[in-house]
Amino acid sequence: MKRILLLICAAVCLCGNRAEACSNVIITKGASADGSCMVSYAADSHGLFGELYRVPAGRFAKGSTLAITEWDTHKPLGSIAQVRKTFQTVGNMNERQVIIGETTWGGREEQADTAGIMDYGSLIYVTLQRASSAREAIAIIVDLANTYGYPSEGETFSIADKEEAWIMDLVGKGSDNKGIVWVARRVPDGYICAHANQARITRFPMDDPENTLFAPDVIEFARSKGWFNGEDAEFSFRDVYNPLDFGGARACDARAWSAFNILCDGQFTYEENGSEVTRPASDWLHYAMGYDLKGEMPLFVKPSRKITVKDVADVMRDHFEGTPMDMTQDIGAGGNALPYRWRPMSFEWNGHKYVNERAIATQQTGFWFVAQARGWLPDVAGALVWFGTDDAATSYLTPIYVSTRKVPECLREGNGDLLNYSPTAQFWICNRVANACYKMYNQMAPFARCAADAFEQEQMFAKVPEFDARLAKLLKKGRVRKARRLLTKYTVNTAQAQFAAWTKLEEFLLVKFIDGNVKAQNEDGSFKHSKYSEGLPVQIGWPGYTDIWKEAVAHFAGNVLEEK
Repeated sequence: MKRILLLICAAVCLCGNRAEACSNVIITKGASADGSCMVSYAADSHGLFGELYRVPAGRFAKGSTLAITEWDTHKPLGSIAQVRKTFQTVGNMNERQVIIGETTWGGREEQADTAGIMDYGSLIYVTLQRASSAREAIAIIVDLANTYGYPSEGETFSIADKEEAWIMDLVGKGSDNKGIVWVARRVPDGYICAHANQARITRFPMDDPENTLFAPDVIEFARSKGWFNGEDAEFSFRDVYNPLDFGGARACDARAWSAFNILCDGQFTYEENGSEVTRPASDWLHYAMGYDLKGEMPLFVKPSRKITVKDVADVMRDHFEGTPMDMTQDIGAGGNALPYRWRPMSFEWNGHKYVNERAIATQQTGFWFVAQARGWLPDVAGALVWFGTDDAATSYLTPIYVSTRKVPECLREGNGDLLNYSPTAQFWICNRVANACYKMYNQMAPFARCAADAFEQEQMFAKVPEFDARLAKLLKKGRVRKARRLLTKYTVNTAQAQFAAWTKLEEFLLVKFIDGNVKAQNEDGSFKHSKYSEGLPVQIGWPGYTDIWKEAVAHFAGNVLEEK
């Protein structure tokens, strides 16, 4: 097999070029190490600023309305009827421990309803204000889309609460048919799921309402359009509404495959005909790479171990390392193993078309998170979002209690945007660190990753559990107001302290790696300096370039550069 700029036909449409290109991982209660349900989400859009949305709980008079603004563009779309009572939401979670994430997959162009009001972002955030469980969230999403119309492209939603986790595929019915067609499946407890800009639900049971929900006309609508004419049992939502092509596999499902590969240690265990089957992840490698679209990757797999929140966070930092799609291992990585390729994803050369990989971690991330619904704690303490901004591989997650009364200044809405720099915004400092690392990635990025690991390990396995125990004692005594004051303080202070630490990290990277020079350090982290001056470095290093880069340069410019 030739490596790895793959020749493809001109008709291929890469999902990485669609408006949104996100990645989600879903962990059920029985699959997690602490008994939480988890959803991870990277909001990957070249036009999205990373900030933390907070909408306080509210009570509204009968007949009130809610203005709807399109999430991506801020375009006013109209208004809908407001409910009498709403829950507080912070990011993509609410105070009742309901979580919703998404990935966009386009779908057939004629299925967009240009007159619809409820875009996919509004569906998420309005539903979170109203839903007290995952099942209720599904019902609300369906009702809102069918009542007010759905103008967005096809979506896959991750929906979870304290007990259950679901995956939901949905797409509009077109301007002449208000509403959506959809299928939702409950992830079996003890299993995990992943999706990335490709519809994931194929065939599904139609007589199991406990675990599978769907639009009554999901099959009949496809028949009416001439998109399906087989038996009901043969109906596949993905194949009808988002047919798999090379781009859907290579640029999208490959990310779901990689998440499974990491969390299952290379062995996929899944249910087939009522029995559990275990096969190596490599059996689906040709599928993930777009070579063999006949195979069908499992929708749900059982991880080989109990999954921690740190495991999920680290999956979001993946660049296909250790696989044939490893982005550090071809000449596109340059001389410093950079696992990023600037857009566009595809290019032509000498009449042939090629494609670069699209990994889970990417440079255009606005924000990312791992949210935990922790049922062993009261809702006021149990709803927790680990929140980060920009490229997951060189940024960090900070704990945000969803019942917080305040958003940290570094994450506050309006503190900077994509066209206005703010020195106090987490998004901008994380971008400064990431963009610094891109110039000498294999030398600089490990410092950012080490700093993120140290912070996350301490918070996830020591500080937050200790603080949870303190909150639990207060809540047991009925001291809810004090608990909220304390968790607000913890949320804000922790985020601001780590923001300050990341500001120092960016300064450190500048000093250590300026102009390609690498300054040596002592064991205590201080820089080695001349005995005559503390400002004069000694032992300056020049790490050079990767062998792949050297080989390529020798091949293309050896006749000019070779010593004679």
